Amino acid sequence: MINSLKTIAVFGCQLTSRYRQGLCNAFNTAAEKYGVNLVYFNSLGNIGAKYAQYGKYEFDIIKYIDLDPFDGIIFDGEGYNVDGLAEKIIDKLRGAKCPVVSVSSIVDGFYNIEYDDAAGMRAMTEHFVKDHHFTKIGFMSGYLAHEDARIRLNEFRAVMRENGLPEDGVGMFEGDFWFFKGEQAADYFLSLDERPEAIICANDYMAISLITALKNRGIRVPEDIAVSGYDGTLEGQDFLPHLSSVTRERSIIAQKAIRLILDINEGNSDGHDLVITPKIILGQSCGCKKVDYVDETEKVNQLYAMNRDLNGCLTDMESCILRLNKVSDISMLDDILNNYFDNFGEFSSFFLMEHTDRCGRFSHDSDFVAPTGRFTPIVWIDKEGKYPRKTDDFFGSRLVPETGSERPHFYYIMSTHCAERMFGYALIEMKEKDIFTEFYNAWILNISLTLETLLKNDRINKLIGSLENLSIRDGLTGMLNRRGFDELSRESIRSIDEKHTVCTMVIDMDGLKRINDEFGHHEGDRAIRTAADLITKCCDSGEIAGRAGGDEFYIFAPEYSEKKLKRFTERLEDFARRYNCNSNKPYKIELSYGSYLTEGDSSSSLEEFLRISDLRMYDMKLAKPGRRK
Repeated sequence: MINSLKTIAVFGCQLTSRYRQGLCNAFNTAAEKYGVNLVYFNSLGNIGAKYAQYGKYEFDIIKYIDLDPFDGIIFDGEGYNVDGLAEKIIDKLRGAKCPVVSVSSIVDGFYNIEYDDAAGMRAMTEHFVKDHHFTKIGFMSGYLAHEDARIRLNEFRAVMRENGLPEDGVGMFEGDFWFFKGEQAADYFLSLDERPEAIICANDYMAISLITALKNRGIRVPEDIAVSGYDGTLEGQDFLPHLSSVTRERSIIAQKAIRLILDINEGNSDGHDLVITPKIILGQSCGCKKVDYVDETEKVNQLYAMNRDLNGCLTDMESCILRLNKVSDISMLDDILNNYFDNFGEFSSFFLMEHTDRCGRFSHDSDFVAPTGRFTPIVWIDKEGKYPRKTDDFFGSRLVPETGSERPHFYYIMSTHCAERMFGYALIEMKEKDIFTEFYNAWILNISLTLETLLKNDRINKLIGSLENLSIRDGLTGMLNRRGFDELSRESIRSIDEKHTVCTMVIDMDGLKRINDEFGHHEGDRAIRTAADLITKCCDSGEIAGRAGGDEFYIFAPEYSEKKLKRFTERLEDFARRYNCNSNKPYKIELSYGSYLTEGDSSSSLEEFLRISDLRMYDMKLAKPGRRK
């Protein structure tokens, strides 16, 4: 697929979150150790608290992914925050022929690396009870509809009962696994008849929000109330006081997941689920460690440096958004991304693939009909020259370009879509084992908006073109109308830089009134269209032809000659004769015409030329025996 190494797909959501950034680094480190490629399929999910529409259509790309080329699949289902999305991916992965390992949730039919949540909560609760000898302990749970929240609460209760303490301690508060319930939780615990000596939180984010709320109320942590978290997040270790928590041992999870896939492929595993035992992090929030002010000062300096970098990145991003807003053609994207695509980490290659329909039209083309599962590269950035560019398309079994490099590669694939339309996908390879920052997500969103803008502009331009065409075209025949004929003919005259022989012709139908009277106006319209078709068929030497109105037609021909005029009139008469022989109509298409060949330049009068041609046309009409109006 990519090179001769085995390739493992990783399905996850919100990989730029602090926890999953570390998990990706752990997977990449393990993949490098075992010599395998990784292809991440990343989803952003719901963006922010107020916009929940983006994630609903984000993973339409799942239907175009062919799982057969992969040697194994890792599923991290915990991060998905769009209802039904994790289930949709699980259904897809059930059809895989290779081993599928779930690393954050138990999925029937997959191999599972189970994180022993209960053991971690037991260890933390026993630490508070047996090492600190706390007896008045509160518990802040996650929302109880979540399985992890129930497991952690039940184990807390079990340890409390085993030690002769009330199972809910001094009280249990149901939180949200996030930062929004800290104030309510602080008020709840401080309002209890027995103030807690310690509060165990079911994750680090709630612990941070609770400690902040307690500080705002004059409560010192850990001196007045000890607090612990769970999950061992980087945020919890940066926060002051550093959280006592329980770590998920990401490096162990990553190594065991990849090793399990390789062993199954090699027939060296019985395929049993694996269990990871968590470890306690003893920090400052429970009183086990003191603040090291020298170390904290250095961390503050690092945060200031990060803030300066962040401000610089924001300025660059604002500038690039303005540049993307000026994109009027898809070819401009390549130059902008080649020159301004940065501030999210060092990358070695980036490919933007866009969906095409059966006619090869891109998905940002308003005439795009339906996706085919084939993608064409519209941006190709290969900084190290590892990917020879080919002209063929990409599709489900080959979403990643081939390379001759035999070292492990780590790719990240994300959908590019806006509203309900998936334009295609973006693929990036970072230079190091760390994943990109949140700025890359912002780039992907802005690229998607640019494609949506191109789509809307294409619709508008085609609508304008259609309206303009209607304004210069005759509705009955499709020829230029009088306005269109005048505009194009005058433009042609203005472009004459020296004298040339030009020609005008006026052509009129004979007997249209009789056709209308005897056979109806619908038959008269049919006769006019036939005459228009015959005239148009003769125009193959640069002639500009139009219907002036009724049964009269005008022609202007720059750089003409007697020979061309003779050929035109002979063909016109021949085409009319053939039509009349084969039409089986009760009437004939007969035409009278007048022409005027003269020297013309940019100051010539089109009206004067047509006037002379019109007089000559009437001379021809009057000369016909038994002439008809």
